Amino acid sequence: MAKTKGAKNGVIGNNINKEQFETLCSIMCSREEIEAVFNVSEFTIRNWCKENYGDTFEGVASRFRNVGKSSLRRTQFKLAEKNTQMAIWLGKQYLNQTDKIETENTERIEIINDIPKSDEE
Repeated sequence: MAKTKGAKNGVIGNNINKEQFETLCSIMCSREEIEAVFNVSEFTIRNWCKENYGDTFEGVASRFRNVGKSSLRRTQFKLAEKNTQMAIWLGKQYLNQTDKIETENTERIEIINDIPKSDEE
């Protein structure tokens, strides 16, 4: 685990397990959720990412979230064999899939011009 001087207790990021961090990112946890798991601040997470990956939290999390998305897509194919509703729901939630419902109006509208003429004309 990476240790950096500077925090109140003298160590930044000593509670962060790299493998667990990567797993949390791959299951699409937010930064706030990851901070809660490791009981650290946003500052600590951001500095730890720069020190361990040479990138911002957003950049690191994005890489590992893409791993999670590919895993979800793989699971979706497996689920589709047994439970299509679950596969559809997951696709809508995480893969931006939508239902397109096309409708056609078959009703006729008839315009009747039946305005009585006044006596003045």
